[in-house]
Amino acid sequence: MALLKRSSPADNGQAAAPDSEGRMSLMDHLRELRNRLVKAILGLAVGTVIGFVFFDRLWTFMTGPYCRLPAAHKLNDECTLVIQGVFEGFMVNLQVALMFGAVVAAPIWLYQVWAFVTPGLYRNERRYSITFLALAVPLFVAGAALAYFTMDKGLALLLGFAPGNVIPLISMDQYVGFMMAMLVIFGLSFELPLLMVFLNLIGVLPFKLVSKHQRMVIFLMFVFAAVATPSQDPITMLALAVPMVGMFLIAEVFMYFNDRKKEQLEAQRQRELAEELDGPVAGPPLD
Repeated sequence: MALLKRSSPADNGQAAAPDSEGRMSLMDHLRELRNRLVKAILGLAVGTVIGFVFFDRLWTFMTGPYCRLPAAHKLNDECTLVIQGVFEGFMVNLQVALMFGAVVAAPIWLYQVWAFVTPGLYRNERRYSITFLALAVPLFVAGAALAYFTMDKGLALLLGFAPGNVIPLISMDQYVGFMMAMLVIFGLSFELPLLMVFLNLIGVLPFKLVSKHQRMVIFLMFVFAAVATPSQDPITMLALAVPMVGMFLIAEVFMYFNDRKKEQLEAQRQRELAEELDGPVAGPPLD
């Protein structure tokens, strides 16, 4: 990472010359951070305003899983939620608009983070970071999409425990909180295998360690899926655990071949080093 270096004022009152090694002063880092934060916040604000404008369409999309429930689990057999406070409608509008703004403005604030961090990274670190981001975003979207299309199954199972003469009154705030928890948990869970690969590439997590505890890791994934999902029903648990285990096994195969390649390169380097120190190894005598 780039080193912090306090700038010293020039003797003639003029600004100090730039560092020959490209290092920035502490104040330059703070100014750069301020500028990046302002641009990221402006992008988020614009996205939030757009979310307010298109709230009705967003709400129709978000209530899709609830509307797919059987008629017995809905109020008056209609796709209707309730509010339990004067300000709840406005707060839900604000939450949905902020979430939409964060998604729409993601290219802006992700670029600002990248532009602030990348000057202090080595070339191979930049390459790994770009690859990590390029894979992390689709994996998160895939996990969130899986949560969206399976959420109605979990809701139907949970609401099915209520007696037949009970009408569920689900508020807007409760539904949004439940939905966002499902989307975030599923999305982040799909990032775990990618994190394993990243740690393996930088030499922190070897394949032998993962292979040794493979059964325990798979068991813990099912435990995590059972505890982390807000609905805690078996359908949602399996919908999260099975893809996680599948991606874990794929990541484990990648780690195996990556460590094997590292071992071969290291063995070749050791042979070349031995030849430089001792000379080439004599071959068998010719007949």
